[in-house]
Order: sequence, then C-alpha cells, then structure tokens
Amino acid sequence: MTGLVAIPCPWTQEFLGQMLGARRASVSVAAATLQNAGLIAYTRGNVTILDKQRLTESACDCYEIIQNQQTEWRKEAQ
Repeated sequence: MTGLVAIPCPWTQEFLGQMLGARRASVSVAAATLQNAGLIAYTRGNVTILDKQRLTESACDCYEIIQNQQTEWRKEAQ
C-alpha cells in the first residue's frame, strides 16, 4: 500500500486513556473499531493510518476546530 503513515507510539492504552481522560478499555474499543473499519492498523505502541481521508471524515467536529485554530496560530507566529 502507498501513502501509509506510520506513527510509532511507545504508549500503552492505559497511558493514552489517561491522556484523553478515558478508561483504557475505551481506548481499546476505539482502536478496535477504527481497525475493523480499515482506518488504522494498531498493535501495542504502533499505529499505522491506513486511510487518512476516511479517518479525518470520521472524526468529531472538534478535530476541524483544532486544525483551524492551529492554522491561525501558525499565521500569527509568522
């Protein structure tokens, strides 16, 4: 496959849960859901984004808000 984005994350699901304010079990369910949908491949500490466009489309509205805010901060920093 081309266009894959490998993101090595040496983080456990427990750590990700703490970072996100969610239970480890919730992180596990979310990762499995995304993996079953063909959006990511996930093993302990490694995430590979298989379909960035669909992953972005499946994100909540807050993703776009955050992206827009980051763009504004970058413009202000220049």
